Amino acid sequence: MSTIEEPEPTRPWRPDDGPRPQVWTWPLNDRPALEVWSGGRWRYAPVRARQDWPDGTVRYQVEVDLHGDTRVVTRTYVWPQEGLRVAHGSGSEPSRAADGQHRGGLPRAPHRRPHKGPQDGSATGS
Repeated sequence: MSTIEEPEPTRPWRPDDGPRPQVWTWPLNDRPALEVWSGGRWRYAPVRARQDWPDGTVRYQVEVDLHGDTRVVTRTYVWPQEGLRVAHGSGSEPSRAADGQHRGGLPRAPHRRPHKGPQDGSATGS
């Protein structure tokens, strides 16, 4: 039996939280990914967005199949937590713009992605 605790999802930003967080995205064909501990297994979770909150917390919005039954849900987690780990980084620089480059396309195989991204020791850094 594992002693790893499943990560606790967090709620989305609300206006009464103060200033909006800065949101970073990657091209859909080159997103970083985390692994989420759920149901006694690590589950692959591509990152939809990184949120840098004014209070200094970092939150990752991911897509994950929590039960291994192919039902993918979107969850947001505060980083770091014991039940989260880096699966791989992205070869693309993140952007705060919602442009065509950051939508559509199929993901590349993880072994082709160089490990680089924000260089601040975050989940998506190298």
